[in-house]
Amino acid sequence: MNDFRNQDPALLRGMTQRRLGRRDAFRLAGMSAAGLALAACGVQGKRVAQPTSSAQAQSAVQQYWSGKVKNGHVDFANWPLYMDPKQPELKQFTQATGITVTYSEVIQENASWFAKIQPLLAAGQSINYDLMVVTNGIQFSQLVELGYLVPLDHGKLPNFAANAGPRYKSEAFDPGNVYSVPWTSGMTGIAYNPKYIDTPPTSYAAMWDPKYKGKVGMMADSQEIGNFAMFLLGIDPEKSTPADWEKAAAKLKEQRDAGIVRKYYDQSYVDPLSKGDIWMCQAWSGDIFQKNVSDGTDLKFVIPDEGATIWTDNMMIPKTAANPVDAITLMDFFYDPKVAASLAEYINYVTPVPAAQALIKQDADAASGDDKKTLTEVADSPLVFPSEADYAKLRSYRNFKNTDEQKQYENIFQAITTA
Repeated sequence: MNDFRNQDPALLRGMTQRRLGRRDAFRLAGMSAAGLALAACGVQGKRVAQPTSSAQAQSAVQQYWSGKVKNGHVDFANWPLYMDPKQPELKQFTQATGITVTYSEVIQENASWFAKIQPLLAAGQSINYDLMVVTNGIQFSQLVELGYLVPLDHGKLPNFAANAGPRYKSEAFDPGNVYSVPWTSGMTGIAYNPKYIDTPPTSYAAMWDPKYKGKVGMMADSQEIGNFAMFLLGIDPEKSTPADWEKAAAKLKEQRDAGIVRKYYDQSYVDPLSKGDIWMCQAWSGDIFQKNVSDGTDLKFVIPDEGATIWTDNMMIPKTAANPVDAITLMDFFYDPKVAASLAEYINYVTPVPAAQALIKQDADAASGDDKKTLTEVADSPLVFPSEADYAKLRSYRNFKNTDEQKQYENIFQAITTA
């Protein structure tokens, strides 16, 4: 087996030429995540009873995987810009296992992807993919509740068991990683431009400060703005109630009506922030890191004292997959620290494999010029490798019990951004 890590890191990554981030998909699709999520809420389907004990869960795993064999191929559906176009990791996977991979960047947004595959899965028909990546949220919950996902055989995931960070083995949206393992994750916090703000904002209260009137950007995404207001009020978004949402919406209305918010943005916030049209904004961690690397800006990203949001994009196998053994083999492959390091060097989001950090530092030591600088920034960045103190302050989105609850949440917060 050839070790691709002996090759020039620049050939593997190409990241100094990359200027778009994973979440540019929202902007390119011409709509916000929130609007799409609401559009998908009306999906009807037959809920499937989930296992209520570890014994039942193990029985479901054994029943599904019994007799399944390797076929030698995987069809993999992912988001744009989530892998080097040269696909070095997949080439190594094929060399190591003999399993070929057809990799397609066909997922532009969770809700639109769910709307596309749901009728096929409901009919027991193939979606033409054995592996796909979906963010935690309402669509993930629907995939589980409707019985559309394969229960994972963790006996086939030794790399995950050995190398996944503890945070990624205790996801609230999929306890025990029954149906998914993370591809990558990111954080939503405060970004600011130090040309205009000297003192780093340590609290969400800064985004309600009248001295920044007209210079604050907020996101149009309902879950993102809802989480920010709840953090400010001392509410844990994951455990929030409709009464909490109303309190948070009132706080957001106060901010809007005072003229503090210049605009509610999709991913287009990055350029106004770098130009000084806004001085601070809700931001995705990977966007800020990538902007600084690609354009030489010095934007700062902060996890406030009250905490911040973490989201996770997850690998999973649809129930109609033709090649599930090959798919779970590929899932586990990405938990080899060498492979995780290569992927993180390119996509610059949070890797679920902590051991990748030391390997990226080794690559930095072996590199020179701009590549050495960039690799060092990746290895040292808390936006790619959050500290344990950072992780302790991170919370996820609210897991909605049903579509009615999701609609109630959306209606409360969309009234802020669309008024």
